[in-house]
Amino acid sequence: MTPSTLMPSDRRGFLLAGAAALTLAPLRGWALDADQARALIDTALGEVYQVINSGQPPARMYRDFESIFVRYADVDVIARSALGPAARQADPGALAAYTQAFQGYIGRKYGKRFREFIGSRIEVTGARPLKSFFAVTSVAHLNGRAPMEVEWHVSNKSGRDRFFNIIIEGVNMLASERAEIAAMLTSRRGDLAALTADLQAAG
Repeated sequence: MTPSTLMPSDRRGFLLAGAAALTLAPLRGWALDADQARALIDTALGEVYQVINSGQPPARMYRDFESIFVRYADVDVIARSALGPAARQADPGALAAYTQAFQGYIGRKYGKRFREFIGSRIEVTGARPLKSFFAVTSVAHLNGRAPMEVEWHVSNKSGRDRFFNIIIEGVNMLASERAEIAAMLTSRRGDLAALTADLQAAG
């Protein structure tokens, strides 16, 4: 399948990969501004596309995507949000194991999507304050298709500038992962250890 023949859901999946593929820059003070938020996404996307065009074997690419996710995204926030209410009830050790498994799962899941879009790019176009965080706007230029707008949510509530969500064509990454992880947990009758094991093996 070529990029030009992918359905809209595939396009969203690729772009969510950007989401799912990113985490924080070096520790700064608590003051976050639009330039810093924009710079975070610029830097993260630069690393993503360096991996995409590296020609590395898939397994190595997925490990690199996971590393990017850990550096530029707020992994703890995303993982806990995806887990939902169960995160508040989980044993700290079990929650840590789940979070580790989740970041690897995300790296593999979205890394596979990225490999289909070699040569494409996402251009950062601006940043603005929104509620208690910054919304960084960008345009995705995909091969053979019309550009699409992508919005990244960046905060430093954890003490560092990190992205914690992406909105693509009305699709909310955080909400999508929450629904998927909730369904997986329900099918395992709320067994977090079983979910963790399955995330480790997924992909």
